[in-house]
Amino acid sequence: MDTTQRTDQQRSADRRRRELLEAADRVVLRDGPQASMNAIAAEAGITKPILYRHFGDKGGLYAALAKRHTDALLDSLRAALDAPADRRERVEATLDTYLSAIEARPQVYRFLMHPAEGSQSDQGFDVGKHSAPLLRRMGEELAQVIEERLDLGSDSQQLARVWGHGIVGMMHAAGDWWLGERPCSRAALVRSLADLLWGRLAAAGDRVGGPGF
Repeated sequence: MDTTQRTDQQRSADRRRRELLEAADRVVLRDGPQASMNAIAAEAGITKPILYRHFGDKGGLYAALAKRHTDALLDSLRAALDAPADRRERVEATLDTYLSAIEARPQVYRFLMHPAEGSQSDQGFDVGKHSAPLLRRMGEELAQVIEERLDLGSDSQQLARVWGHGIVGMMHAAGDWWLGERPCSRAALVRSLADLLWGRLAAAGDRVGGPGF
């Protein structure tokens, strides 16, 4: 098989994979945590064995969907962090970006973060096993952003990781509670979380030669 033929086959496989993920997205938007492999295969117009051939099992499909949505969310968070505004405004914009994302697509959020209560179609699927790496990835990404931008002293790398994972944990826990109960407006939650973070963030200087924060 020559290189051109292999490239064409790879492009075809990548396109087919995107089409299947888009079908999965439609089912998740409709069914949330109850989305099943059977429903996704039906939406894509294929049999479940073909879906397994592309993703292995529900864990493989979940991982592909999680990467798709996490990539998009991280791009939005980076844009908020790099916006031409003062530091407090960017902190609030970053928090609001995360909260607006889960508010806009709550069924996707619940599929990624919560088990399908009462579902009989995919018993044994452990959401926590897959969602924890997603949160860790976000924590590491935020830690890198913090370390690049802020001068945190001699222990900068470790402190940046503590902050990155701590902020992601705070956003996740507060956002999960807020999405379920809606005790206040999104703007009020953003202000409250920013107030909690602001003291140490306000005191930290920009890293010399870094992009600034």
